[in-house]
Amino acid sequence: MHILHIYKDYPPVPGGIEGHLRDLAEGLAARGHRITVLVTSTDRRTWIEHPAPRLTIMRAARLAHVASTPLSPALVNIACCLRADIVHLQFPYPPGDLAALAVRGRPPLIISYQSDIVRQKTLLRIYRPLLEFTLRHATRIIASSPAYVASSPFLRRYAARCEVIPIGIDINRFTPGAPHQASGTPPRLLFVGRLRYYKGLHILLDAMRQVPGVELWIAGSGPERARLEAQVATTGLRERVQFRGDIAEADLPALYRQADIFVLPSHLRAEAYGIVLAEALASGLPCISTALGTGTDFVNLHEQTGLVVAPGDAVALAAAIKRLSSDAALRARYGAAGRKRAERLFARDHMLNAIERVYRAATTHVL
Repeated sequence: MHILHIYKDYPPVPGGIEGHLRDLAEGLAARGHRITVLVTSTDRRTWIEHPAPRLTIMRAARLAHVASTPLSPALVNIACCLRADIVHLQFPYPPGDLAALAVRGRPPLIISYQSDIVRQKTLLRIYRPLLEFTLRHATRIIASSPAYVASSPFLRRYAARCEVIPIGIDINRFTPGAPHQASGTPPRLLFVGRLRYYKGLHILLDAMRQVPGVELWIAGSGPERARLEAQVATTGLRERVQFRGDIAEADLPALYRQADIFVLPSHLRAEAYGIVLAEALASGLPCISTALGTGTDFVNLHEQTGLVVAPGDAVALAAAIKRLSSDAALRARYGAAGRKRAERLFARDHMLNAIERVYRAATTHVL
């Protein structure tokens, strides 16, 4: 099949969905499909690349960037000239809706519904009619967890058209390492991700003040970094908190293997899944996450692969850190269970198999 993927960005632009889109594109191309990825450029140039056989990346000139949304009239103009057997839209991205609906011949539309719009209330009021129109016209809607279908005010109405396919990763890259504490050093917490408003890192730093003798590595960059560094400086945590910056893809598995506990303290529903949680489970790390009613609750299971606490609660987060940091046997048990869960549910091949089934059903109208 010729599959057209549409989103706002693609690697090397960092981000969980960007990486997921690359995995989809490369994985499906390797299976013999012809893949075109239509995204925006990071500047005012339109350019095309062919990074692999059967894979074309089209980067449409970007006019502006408003409310975390790249605006590109060229994106829609290019879509008007394309034909495909399937259009697969990463959602939400409002200009992407227009591009997907503009593709010649009105091929079946598959939506990967990654998140509700949480923070941009004004944008949502403007976008809502188009959002509803796009959902109504989707042949199939892919959600990454059952929890998101149940909790999203938009997805609930289209539950009969939803297919749950967990976001997969290359679990062979992420393998458990030897316990870091074997050397007698303090337990090490790890966070990986973009430093954004909804990640709850300010809450994690508050919790760190209540847990002496534990160190934290923060891997990633983003708009919150300066504020977080100021918080570390004013709360006496400089000796225990390291900002590691962006980590190269090739170095990421080794980073997980150097940690004892993975923490994703997100406090808002904008954290819709947590691909890093799946990577941590595959790495054999016990996880601490928050009960958001989203995919994070599905990836990390309370008292099975780690601990789940209330969002925004620094005291509860500190208690979970204390419990895991003081119990090596519990960490090992959760870590082993996490690895098995990753193998069973979050392997990339499982995801690609399921998405191919959705494509075949959409093109043969067997839904």
